[in-house]
Amino acid sequence: MAHDPREHEPAPGFWRSRHAAGLVVIGAVAAYFLLTEHLAHVLGILPYLLLLACPLMHVFMHGGHGHHHGGGRGSEAEQEPPPPAPPKSGDAS
Repeated sequence: MAHDPREHEPAPGFWRSRHAAGLVVIGAVAAYFLLTEHLAHVLGILPYLLLLACPLMHVFMHGGHGHHHGGGRGSEAEQEPPPPAPPKSGDAS
């Protein structure tokens, strides 16, 4: 009984197949023709995209106005205890 060594090899992934290469080529050709035919429309939208980029960068790069650095609320044990209250002026201690 002969044993085929290729029997246990995993199938190659989609992106390493001939179909993926063809899909990439077709996508590149489609992108080229879309850009050459609609370049005027793309250039007309650029100023608006620049204006839209400002608030998007503010939200996503600064984390908004909440200043929640650390990914949300932790448990009570993880939070720092409040600082001790200053002594009152009438205390004798």
